[in-house]
Amino acid sequence: MVEPAPKGETLREIANRHGRAYNTLRNQWARHPDWPDPLPEKRGRSLLYDPADVDRVIAQHFARSTTELEPRRLYTAKEIEQATGIKTTTIRADRSTGRWPAPDDTSSRAHRWYGATITTTLKNRRSYGSTTSATNPE
Repeated sequence: MVEPAPKGETLREIANRHGRAYNTLRNQWARHPDWPDPLPEKRGRSLLYDPADVDRVIAQHFARSTTELEPRRLYTAKEIEQATGIKTTTIRADRSTGRWPAPDDTSSRAHRWYGATITTTLKNRRSYGSTTSATNPE
C-alpha cells in the first residue's frame, strides 16, 4: 500500500506560488520571527509548511498593500513616500537605474507623477526587505 503524500508545501513551492525567488523566500522571509514552524513530515529532504500559516505571515509582513491614488492628480516624491512608504531616496535611485518612470511634469522645481503612473509602477514593482507602517498598518 502506498502512503499518501504529506500535505504541505516546500519553500520552493511557496516561492513559485507567490511569484518570488526561492532565495528571497529561504534567506529573508523564512527567517522572519513569525514564520511558521515546519510540519513534522518532510518530502524527501525538504521541510513542509502549512500553506494557510504561510499565507497569513506573508499577508501580515511581506505583501504590499495597494495604495489608492487619484489617477489624474500630480504627486511629488515626498507625497509618494507618504502615501506608499517608498522613500524619496529609493525613487531617486530607481529613476537613475530605469526602474522608476520619468516624471510626468517637470514644469516646476519639484518633479511630479500622475497617480495613474505611480499605480502602474507599483503594480510591477516587487517588495523588498523591510516593511514600514505605511505599507503594513497594524
